[in-house]
Amino acid sequence: MRVRRLGWAGVEIEARGERLVIDYVEDMSPLFTGWRPGIGLARPGGEVSAALVTHLHRDHTDATALAEVLTPGAPVLRPARGYGDDVDNVATLLSERELVEHDLAAQVVDTWDVRDIGPFKVTAVPSIDGLGDPQLNWVVEADGQRVFHGGDTMFHGWWWLVARRFNPFDVAFLPANGAVVDAPHLQPPSPVAAAMDPLQAAAAAKILGAWHAVPIHYEMDQPVKLPGYVEVADPEKEFREHAGPRAQVLKVGEWLDLAA
Repeated sequence: MRVRRLGWAGVEIEARGERLVIDYVEDMSPLFTGWRPGIGLARPGGEVSAALVTHLHRDHTDATALAEVLTPGAPVLRPARGYGDDVDNVATLLSERELVEHDLAAQVVDTWDVRDIGPFKVTAVPSIDGLGDPQLNWVVEADGQRVFHGGDTMFHGWWWLVARRFNPFDVAFLPANGAVVDAPHLQPPSPVAAAMDPLQAAAAAKILGAWHAVPIHYEMDQPVKLPGYVEVADPEKEFREHAGPRAQVLKVGEWLDLAA
């Protein structure tokens, strides 16, 4: 099995000639209006057998992009809908609508659900979203190797439970930009980061027993620091400092061959 960083939180996983993507997006402009097209995001290397999404925020679920790369009828595994009314769910409504418009084979899964998709065994594991929307993290297994994908989760107490069930991981992809969010529908704002910072990501990698730990959910070449969205200045540098030898910083489009 080999894995590839597609930019932001996107990951491509390849095993036995089949591909699976997690949080693959191609257009970030609905959320980050200053995002420059063609920079900081890569496309999968071919047709994709399945897609996993950690949550329905538009920087993690891009139905248009998925429709272009998925084989007909390919499953899109996703968490449940948000709670409450449209104001509560404003951060997920666009992705919900786009999934329907593109007639994707979206399937709601619960925490600890397991699915076999071609050579891949995927398990939805606990996560906590910094804006209060439903979120899952994913464990993907194939060819005797194991991958963890952390979406943009906050630090939580389920790490040890996940580790006891799956440890060790060949690689863990973990959010590391420590974004503090001041959104109109979330008032008064909180100074607490809504996604893990580099120290927290490194701690999670250690608990999970990850041989390689790859920081995600940041893009050094993009001006994503918008009003109301404040990130760690240099996630890569800080993650290397905290994660030590297990840190594996991948450039956008770069592969990591787990078999090697």
